[in-house]
Amino acid sequence: MKTDSPNATFVIERGLCHALYAYDVGSSIDLDALRQLIGAGLKDARLEHNRRVPKYFDYHPAPLAIVQEAQPPDLPGFTVNREVEIQVYDFGSVSFTYRLPVSGPLETLLDLSCLLNADNPLLADSRQRAATLLNAIRSAVFRPRLADLVEDYTVFQIEEVRGPLDPATLHETHGQSLAQVLRAEHAPLSDQETTDALACRLSYERGDVTFIDWNAAIVFDRDADDVRAVLEFANVELLEMRYLDRQLDDALDRAYETAMRRRWWRGFVPGRSGANIRKVSQMQLDGALVFERVTNAPKLLGDQYLARVYRLTSQRFHLPEWNTSALRKLEAIESVYQQMHDTASEHRMEILEWIIIGLFVLEIVLSFRPSP
Repeated sequence: MKTDSPNATFVIERGLCHALYAYDVGSSIDLDALRQLIGAGLKDARLEHNRRVPKYFDYHPAPLAIVQEAQPPDLPGFTVNREVEIQVYDFGSVSFTYRLPVSGPLETLLDLSCLLNADNPLLADSRQRAATLLNAIRSAVFRPRLADLVEDYTVFQIEEVRGPLDPATLHETHGQSLAQVLRAEHAPLSDQETTDALACRLSYERGDVTFIDWNAAIVFDRDADDVRAVLEFANVELLEMRYLDRQLDDALDRAYETAMRRRWWRGFVPGRSGANIRKVSQMQLDGALVFERVTNAPKLLGDQYLARVYRLTSQRFHLPEWNTSALRKLEAIESVYQQMHDTASEHRMEILEWIIIGLFVLEIVLSFRPSP
């Protein structure tokens, strides 16, 4: 049972809340072309050396970091920093980061967590910024569109505290409060729910600890840029897998409709079957390309701790299940494609057989024709 200890209270002296919002804006983005557009098409924006991409991340290519001077709306009781950081990924995703300074007791984090989990002004602001960004960089985006899906995530980074704090026993001394922050729940949670919320935790040194849940993460560490980079990418990956899943569902429906609309006489129309097959093949290719771009974008080299962070985050986001679902649907589209291809081949063989029979009959009829 994770009950808070009244004799082990501490106060947050300095911390930051990172509110993340990820959107899909196109099939892919030409980052080289984007560099030429920044400044010319996006107001108050500048490129920034991406310090938050760890040296252990082998991105191909690395995401582009843009910092935009902004006036984002504040939340009740909290002030939002006047800079918004944008991460642009070549596979068509953008992630917006808002930062809010936090201090005080753990209840302060709980209030902020609940505010961010509701329909808050930052969500609307991020969508408007995504639309503005897309309009500014449209020429660098392949198949531009702003999807209606959004994936949000909150990272609380605690840098300094006042009072007793032992990261190794934090889940025991303040388990209930931490779980409520992670789940954005004002009401006390059950022991089972508390245990589940705190299950994914890990530490690198004795003085740090990270709690990862599906809705938020709490990081007790002064230098956590690399951990936040992993969490942000996993959030973007979840967005893309959700969007891909929806695309594959639509592709399966269209492929099935295309296969069912075929009529026997269309097999005699030159190119008709080929056009339908190419249409289904394009659906399959589009889905496979998105899947490969997202799942193969980051490679964690030489840092087992970051690999553990990514593995735990993937587990919390159920990314392996999303991957399995996408592969299964890609296989289903492949099955429809193969069936249409085989059916078209059978029709062609039948047509050839009837042509041969017709020529044979014609030859017989001509053999009985009186000679001139």
